[in-house]
Amino acid sequence: MDLSKLDLSNVVAERSNKIICHDKAQGLAIKLFDESFSKAAILNEALNQAKIEETGVNCPRLRAVTQIGGKWAIITDFIEGKTLARLMEENPDRKEEYLELFVDLQLSVHAMKCPLLNKLRDKMNAKISQTDLDATTRYDLHTRLESMPRHNKICHGDFNPSNIIISNDGTPYIIDWAHVTQGNAGADAARTYLLFCLSGDNETAARYLDLFCKKSDTAKQYVQKWMPIVAASQSVKGRPEERDFLLSWVDVVDYE
Repeated sequence: MDLSKLDLSNVVAERSNKIICHDKAQGLAIKLFDESFSKAAILNEALNQAKIEETGVNCPRLRAVTQIGGKWAIITDFIEGKTLARLMEENPDRKEEYLELFVDLQLSVHAMKCPLLNKLRDKMNAKISQTDLDATTRYDLHTRLESMPRHNKICHGDFNPSNIIISNDGTPYIIDWAHVTQGNAGADAARTYLLFCLSGDNETAARYLDLFCKKSDTAKQYVQKWMPIVAASQSVKGRPEERDFLLSWVDVVDYE
């Protein structure tokens, strides 16, 4: 790997505060952050990636953390293939098969432990405190969170089909470990369910939840208890178009 010859001309993804480039000659993915991104957050993401690699989870290898033109960058192996989201879109007749694989991959992550990761409970408590919800609602959410069972499973934190790459030889890779923590898998499942809902795919959200609960032998009500907590903690991410939807879940107490 030659960091002095990185090719940034092939942009494969673009977000509001970062771009991802594919250096084809060196087989590298370069995630380049803009100046507004916190250095601590970038270094923490790289550290998370390194910790996850050590567990044996199938993810791209971390190659370097560096600066390019004054901007921080995380460099990993580039995985040639398609995201599970794209495969679902291209092959609607195989969507059920892909969803089964998706849940199996998530459960394989939940089966592992990584004691050095930050705790999901601490992160959620901090996020709830950052919301502009009234004090009574925040107190209720903190109380609900403290009442939930304490586990130490690896929780991806943003597990959705766009973060699964199926390589050209059929091997699945899980990417984007920026939000990984250790904690209760029910919270991770609640987050995935809400992500499907945010994308407008309520049908897949419902099917996902059914599959997750069946395969993990988890009561659906248990995952649903996490949804107001997870929704509140995610509402501070600064996406106005998502905030109203997420906050609509905060006051949901009773479920069918």
